[in-house]
Amino acid sequence: MAPTLRIDSRDPRPIWRQIEEGLLAAIATRSLAVGEAIPSVRELAKQLRVNPNTIARVYQHLAEAGVLETRRGEGTFVAANPPTVPARERQRRLAEAAERFAVTTVGL
Repeated sequence: MAPTLRIDSRDPRPIWRQIEEGLLAAIATRSLAVGEAIPSVRELAKQLRVNPNTIARVYQHLAEAGVLETRRGEGTFVAANPPTVPARERQRRLAEAAERFAVTTVGL
């Protein structure tokens, strides 16, 4: 199943960061299961209307972090044992998300 990712042009985070965090959220919530294939670079780039190099950068970063694994000739998959996010990092991400939410709702 392809994750539902969205890019918000009003979000101050770079596009690659929005995509990366969207994939991490999909994995954390099990929208993307362990061992599940994720869309190819070209497929996701077309879906999100971004440069394929942006997607390749995200996939490479997540592979280096142990979250994704690339199997030559088969594609990219959610790693069997993705690393857990340390509590401090989870808190930081949660605080950032809460701040973005507050800024968005104030603007409504």
